[in-house]
Amino acid sequence: MADAPGTGEIRAAGMVLWRPSGSGREVALVHRPRYDDWSFPKGKLQPGEHRLLAAVREVAEETGRRAVLGRPLPTARYDRDGRPKRVYYWAGRPVPGGEEPFRPNDEVDAVDWLPVPAARGRLSYPHDAVILEDFAAGPADTVPLMLLRHASAGAKESWPGEDLDRPLDAAGAAASDELALLLACYGSGRVITSAAERCVATVRPYAAMTGAKLEIEPALTVGPPDGGLGPDDGVEAAAGLVARVIAGGQPAVICAHRENLPPLLAAACAVLGAKPPPGGPLHKGGFWVLHIADGRLAAAEQHSLAGA
Repeated sequence: MADAPGTGEIRAAGMVLWRPSGSGREVALVHRPRYDDWSFPKGKLQPGEHRLLAAVREVAEETGRRAVLGRPLPTARYDRDGRPKRVYYWAGRPVPGGEEPFRPNDEVDAVDWLPVPAARGRLSYPHDAVILEDFAAGPADTVPLMLLRHASAGAKESWPGEDLDRPLDAAGAAASDELALLLACYGSGRVITSAAERCVATVRPYAAMTGAKLEIEPALTVGPPDGGLGPDDGVEAAAGLVARVIAGGQPAVICAHRENLPPLLAAACAVLGAKPPPGGPLHKGGFWVLHIADGRLAAAEQHSLAGA
């Protein structure tokens, strides 16, 4: 939500939007006539809006560029008009062909692309300089690997058929549509899923939205006697799968189950030479995003359908 209930905190989201240039990287800064300042494109979350969607929407509104998210950057916290404000930031790149003519307006009347040193001198606020320093210190371009738990599919005990055929319930079907929008914030890529219908249905809207082929992976399928992850071979199967996906160097979504997502996460981090990131178990419809650069883990973030 835009404001955190009970705290009076304003929540917003934005992006260090960048593009390659002859000098290395250029970043987009926007000028707001109301404050006569230069900052990164950002804005308040709308009621009920997920912070991922807000970041992409605000960049499009303020710069005329559709963009995809990269690695998360530090969260800025400061006071605005006597109230605490929290701004979530990501690195981001414009989508090829996603440019619309910028139209000056009352909120933003200019957009400038500047090399990082020049942008550092142009920024109006110290907290924005901290965000820029973190961006400049790490990889700009990363490849996302998303590990997703399937959405709600009711209770196993109440389903009369084979468990692999258990479908999403009404809440899960709605969640799959929301997940398509959230996952698309990171662009398009491979879609790899357990053979269980509840997993396939969770990623089907995202695959349809991005034009990706659904890849059914038996090693992800929990339970059946003919190829599912078992207590002895789960880690090995997960390690082999994620190693192949990471080696491919393409963005990817892997949809699996509560039981095998921890070994999938651990295996991915082992391949990337990193410890698993802190965070609790994924709720249904929750997902990890591992941001990979040069075969290493550059950043990790966990999201749920509840949003911010």
